[in-house]
Amino acid sequence: MNPTISDTLLPEGKKIYFASDFHLGIPNGEESLKREKRIVQWLTDIAPTAHEIFLVGDIFDFWFEYKYAIPRGYTRLLGKIAELTDSGIPVHVFTGNHDMWMFDYLPKELGVTMFRDPIPRSWNGKRFYIGHGDGLGPGDHGYKFIKKVFRNKLCQWLFARLHPNFGIAMANFWSRSSRKAGEEKDKVFLGDENEWLVIYSNEILETEDYDHFVFGHRHLPMEIKLNKGAKYTNLGDWISHYTYGEFDGQEMRLLKL
Repeated sequence: MNPTISDTLLPEGKKIYFASDFHLGIPNGEESLKREKRIVQWLTDIAPTAHEIFLVGDIFDFWFEYKYAIPRGYTRLLGKIAELTDSGIPVHVFTGNHDMWMFDYLPKELGVTMFRDPIPRSWNGKRFYIGHGDGLGPGDHGYKFIKKVFRNKLCQWLFARLHPNFGIAMANFWSRSSRKAGEEKDKVFLGDENEWLVIYSNEILETEDYDHFVFGHRHLPMEIKLNKGAKYTNLGDWISHYTYGEFDGQEMRLLKL
């Protein structure tokens, strides 16, 4: 059992919400805006019962913060997040493989907390392990290498030397190409024993006790029983499925908008 996790008792009627993989920016501005408005409406709807909100990676299909410039758009979502944090609702943002180049803009301007790696949390005695999910588990060595390159401070500094008009356009092209290459794989369920985040979760359970593992990245909504009575939940996406997680203090559910 991990002794470092402090437990929080949820107030009556309050819930923890999880969502992932909005990929705002694709496939085009018009469709992205429609999706953004649905996300904002969902955030508005859950606000009265939200104790905390976790946005678990790939909020944007691409994001890079220059010193004095950020990607254009997404004002409705950014404004809604600021409204939530201003009202006292903690919003936690995880970087994903498509928006790992988020730095300090969202924490400073919107008041969110940001995470780059999985974190443990506990509510009402239920222990959670939460992360985006990219680069975890067996295989995918090519991506794991690329992730190290993209996280490298020198590589980030070199990219920042590019003019935003060129740098963002080039990165958007790469991001769309990367996503399209994996689209068909994302639709295929590999089976309980072969899903790599399930394998990773069971490996964690060999040394630490958790009740729930919550990930995104996979784009396929899943609820799978793990060893020791734990449960793995993949949050799906907001491109095809519009699914999200809800913990009411007793039960973790995967729901569809």
